[in-house]
Amino acid sequence: MRGKNNPMVVERYTVLDRVAHTTHAFAMVVLILTGLKIYMGWDFMSFHNARALHMIMVPVLLAVNWILIPYNIFSASEGGVQAKMEHFMDTYIFSLEDAMRLKAIMLNFFGKGDYPAFTIYDEVEGHYKTKLHPLMKILIVLEGTAILVIAVSGIVLYKLDWVLFGLPVGSWILSAGDLMAPFLGMSSLQLMRAIHLLMTYWFVFELVVHIGILEFDPHVWKYYRAIFWSGKENLADRHFVDIVGHEPRNNVPDRELVWHDSSEKVLDAAKE
Repeated sequence: MRGKNNPMVVERYTVLDRVAHTTHAFAMVVLILTGLKIYMGWDFMSFHNARALHMIMVPVLLAVNWILIPYNIFSASEGGVQAKMEHFMDTYIFSLEDAMRLKAIMLNFFGKGDYPAFTIYDEVEGHYKTKLHPLMKILIVLEGTAILVIAVSGIVLYKLDWVLFGLPVGSWILSAGDLMAPFLGMSSLQLMRAIHLLMTYWFVFELVVHIGILEFDPHVWKYYRAIFWSGKENLADRHFVDIVGHEPRNNVPDRELVWHDSSEKVLDAAKE
């Protein structure tokens, strides 16, 4: 849908982006609550129901993170493999520019300097160069690692001798744990349980940082609306936003620039 009534409205998140994020968030919250219920014995539901719901959400979370999100990332940009990798690096990987933004953010926290723009939109190319908070780029890598670790450790908590396609995966995990567990005075299973619990607390911490500390600012609420509902961003709201790559005509405000879908080719604003 083209934003003809407001030429500065662009697509920030596709429908699949929003589905992936909402499903990921829901599955993560359910897994945290049911996991802590199983561990601590809370009374809000039975152990059987908590375990069943936990096991339903596990494949949902893994499918979203290992199938849908990678598909969304690499289908978002046009061009060949190199162009898609460049898009991936610019959008999701912490860079020197992100380090500089993060430094400016920290200085702003102490009252020194302005809060830098972390949403960078290229008007000529018609797509975002980057749109994530620099700290979120760090958390994404840590979260991906934590999901892998908690999935592996959870396998043996579910079934000690779990087998996949005839491969004794459960036994392999326990054997790997035996390499470290004796040094900690634990059995391999105890170590896997401790790792699983530690990763759960990590996800709780990450949730607090993601929702509370990083984005406890009314100006950021526009991104909640975009990721959960509209998928759109109004670039006329310049909080955290910078637009690059355009040369406005004399005395023509930015709001009159041409609107682009994220998938459109270059359009010349001067021809409008």
